[in-house]
Amino acid sequence: MISKTYYKYIWLLDLLLTSDPLPFEDICMMWEDNPAFDGPLAIRSFHEYRKGIKEMFGVDILCDRSKGNVYYVKNPEVLDKLKPGKWLLQKYSIPRDFITFNSMKDRVLLEEIPLGTAFLNSIIDAMQKNVELQVDYQRYEGEQEEHLQEFHIQPYALKVFNRRWYLLGYIKEKSALRTIALDRILDLKVLKTSFELPEDFDAKKHFANVVGIFMNKDLPVEKVKIRAYGTQAEYLRSTPFHKSQSEGRSKHREFAEFTYRLCVTPELVSQLLAMGEKVEVLEPASLREEMKNRINNMFNLY
Repeated sequence: MISKTYYKYIWLLDLLLTSDPLPFEDICMMWEDNPAFDGPLAIRSFHEYRKGIKEMFGVDILCDRSKGNVYYVKNPEVLDKLKPGKWLLQKYSIPRDFITFNSMKDRVLLEEIPLGTAFLNSIIDAMQKNVELQVDYQRYEGEQEEHLQEFHIQPYALKVFNRRWYLLGYIKEKSALRTIALDRILDLKVLKTSFELPEDFDAKKHFANVVGIFMNKDLPVEKVKIRAYGTQAEYLRSTPFHKSQSEGRSKHREFAEFTYRLCVTPELVSQLLAMGEKVEVLEPASLREEMKNRINNMFNLY
């Protein structure tokens, strides 16, 4: 769950991004209309929130004295470059008329917050300071004691996939870079042991050729070609499956063909299977065969 302080930052920033410049008095009135906040907004707190927003999102909330001491966001374009900040803003912003919004809670259905947020602030703190984490980890294989692990990890990057948070880092006990699920962490301690993030590390490049979080440096990048039928083709056009997506020139009324540059991973297979009969894998042959085997195994269950 997002902290109260972060929520106040997001609420204030969203208000000023979606309004004309506002005097402090109007901001206070809207603040008091929000039942999530206890008590009035003090001017000192307001200026502290401005500083926090600057540190968190990199945007400036300034006062235009020539127009009657009104506050506005000077550089909203920064959010377009700051994807994590923009994600936070979009994820947690709600209509400013909170009371009306709350009264419609049975008709406004929100997606649950990604799992594994209990240790999120501690991990981000460790990433900022470049210090190691000691983690008690429960593997997915079972709840038996032998599946409990304690290890030390150097936190490199965070990623959300399928409503779960994942941490990519160098695990000292394995002498390798690994991705772990935050919702499987039983306990976590921020240590004082520092580490140096490799100069050539780039989180985007690390995951550039995969769908999801599974990564094996020995896997080759392959040409993956699929055929999408009916409305699935339109959906893929509006929401690309991967950034490498390209569509074939030949147009057919019944289907469309899309090509990708990807590593073939278990997560890729799962995502393709989730599209059901609306998608057919054409290339590579090994992936097409894997899809057939998985579909046959599913068929045998029924």
